[in-house]
Amino acid sequence: MVNLFKNLSKFVRLHGLLLAGVLLSLVLACSSQKPDNGHVFRMPISNEPPTLDWSLATDSVSFGILTNIMEGLTQYDSNMNPVSAIAERWEISNSGKTITYYLRDNVFWTDGIPVTAHDFEYSWKRLLNPATAAQYAYFLFDIVNAYEYNSGKISDASKIGVYAKSARILEVHLKKPAVYFPSITTFMVTFPQRKDIVEKFGDHWTDPANIVTNGPFKLSHWKHEYKLTLTANETFYEGRPALNTIIAYVVKEKTTALTLYETGELEMVELPPVAIPHFKGHKEYKNLPQLRGYYYGINVLKYPFDNPLVRRAFAHSIDRSRLPLLLKGEEIPSSSWIPKGMFGYNPNIGAKFDPIVARKLLAEAGYSNGENFPETVAMYNTNDTNRLIGEFLQAQWKEHLKINIQLESLEWKVFLNRLQFDPPQIFRLGWGADFPDPDNFMNLFISTSGNNRLRWNNPRYDKLVSLGATLVDPAKRQRVYDEAQRILTETEAAMIPLFVATQNLLIKPYVKGFDMNSMELMYLKKVHIETEPKH
Repeated sequence: MVNLFKNLSKFVRLHGLLLAGVLLSLVLACSSQKPDNGHVFRMPISNEPPTLDWSLATDSVSFGILTNIMEGLTQYDSNMNPVSAIAERWEISNSGKTITYYLRDNVFWTDGIPVTAHDFEYSWKRLLNPATAAQYAYFLFDIVNAYEYNSGKISDASKIGVYAKSARILEVHLKKPAVYFPSITTFMVTFPQRKDIVEKFGDHWTDPANIVTNGPFKLSHWKHEYKLTLTANETFYEGRPALNTIIAYVVKEKTTALTLYETGELEMVELPPVAIPHFKGHKEYKNLPQLRGYYYGINVLKYPFDNPLVRRAFAHSIDRSRLPLLLKGEEIPSSSWIPKGMFGYNPNIGAKFDPIVARKLLAEAGYSNGENFPETVAMYNTNDTNRLIGEFLQAQWKEHLKINIQLESLEWKVFLNRLQFDPPQIFRLGWGADFPDPDNFMNLFISTSGNNRLRWNNPRYDKLVSLGATLVDPAKRQRVYDEAQRILTETEAAMIPLFVATQNLLIKPYVKGFDMNSMELMYLKKVHIETEPKH
């Protein structure tokens, strides 16, 4: 077997990636938790989860934990099709506008109380309650009166079209047929919640001592900014998982996480771009394209980006073909928004690299050769990969537009808060599929989306996205999404797609059942350890 640690040591020395003191302290901290007869799975997470309240969570770090402590009505099979979970089955009637979910009778919360349809009705109405201020509330706007309640047009929650007809039957009434709705119920914002727990403990209901969950693992410990510990749920309805414990360590630098993996302190790790070529040929290396787009958003209300000519100039001045050379993970450059691998993908859409057109547009906006262009800041959350991309874009805009852009990085929680309340002129974001349908990508930027950081509102775009969700004919649906994407990325250029991401991992050979998928869902209930790792 190749001695990867020796190779990595040479690699680290050559590139000077790590500070020995920081690495040593992390290794010692991690070493305090030794494997439990091979039944502990240790992994890094890039940041502290901002919240584990699944009505409020919006980020992939939180979602990764929630996926393993909670279950919803449906879940994905290996082909990313929705199949039964807590709902044993469901029926669609009334020309596709009524969905009735029939719940299993053997699903329990971790305190032993049965999970019921009432828990789903409560959770969904809490998500939609304006007082909750949930950014994902729009996910349920297909339901009768959901938008009206969330927007304050009506105040009576009983009018929302979701009803617990009994402890085992949940009935959902839609405004229009939504072909993707069974996929929506795989997503964590639709998971059930216990009204008594939420109301008793308030903002602290997700603390380990208070939270009740229904998934394969339960939250046992949360030492903030250090680690979260999950333990097996003995009463999980599908059977106790093989793993006893999952430990998620907060390791903000991928290079540090990589060395911890090499010293036997982690079972898996995501590779930093600079390390990918070094490990590409190794048997522990895994690569898979994701249904995840990486983009730079623009606050269209902030000068000078309130002018679409400026936005289009910035979009046309980026040579996206150079990004895979920079990131080294087989990323797919893209000027369109719907990702490759999903219905609706069209590589011919978007503001293609054309510096001549870019300079002409900038001149039309009154900034010939970048003269008198106002001070501009592009912001990203602190991360080596984001820094590389930010510096690349900074250089592209300098080279092709003669504009100096300042870069600023913020810690993850602070960054998310800034985007929620005062988005900067330009900012980095990504979007991974919550369900594998183009509606999930396109409705991100409708005017009622709680995740639309662009401050952009286009009635024609909204109408097209709404129409696309109802169409069954693939050709008609494609035409609708093509037009909507052209408005978003060409005419208005409210955001700048850059590439479709890939996942590049190292996974220990004794870890079995770890299945990568295009939605980056980590179902650890399927994982087992074949042999005890050696140290």
